This record gives sequence, structure tokens and C-alpha cells, in this order.
Amino acid sequence: MRMYLSSALCLTLTALSACDEVAVANDPEALAELRSQKSCIRAVEKHTGVSGGKLNKTIPIVETQQYVIDLPNTPSWTCYTDASGNASQLIQTRLGTSAG
Repeated sequence: MRMYLSSALCLTLTALSACDEVAVANDPEALAELRSQKSCIRAVEKHTGVSGGKLNKTIPIVETQQYVIDLPNTPSWTCYTDASGNASQLIQTRLGTSAG
């Protein structure tokens, strides 16, 4: 029973994360941007071992292929992506901690 509940929860979460891609499916630039953001969130979470990463939309970004990722109760990270949209460089910003 527990295994079925876990599988159902996983399928639900997977479906929800795919919804944002469906919303921009007809816009190749927006889809590439979204995938780059997700790549950065995954890279920061993997590097830090902290889950719950979110794109920071309050800090102005002037460079393309650059994103600021917030994690709960830790300093933010700046992530740069390569031409393919994959996270290629992570830098801890030390701007303080984001609320989780």
C-alpha cells in the first residue's frame, strides 16, 4: 500500500512540473528559458544537497544565461548556463539567506 501511495505522489508531482512546459510549448524561446532555469535549480540542489530551490525574480539580472537560485535558509546561488541551456557554473552569492 505504501509503495502505491509513493508512486501516485511521484506521478502527481511529475505531472505538475510538466505543466509549466506545456504552457510555453508553442514558444521555443520561453521553453528554452524555462528548461535553463530548471537546469540551474537542479544543479544548485545537487551541489548543496538542499532541496526546495526557486528562481529568484527580485534580483535584476543583466546577463543572458544567468539565474539567481534561492534555497531555504541558505545563501543564494548564481548559475550560468551554456549555449545548450545546461547549468555550467555555480557561484554562491553570499547575499544573505533566503527565507524557507
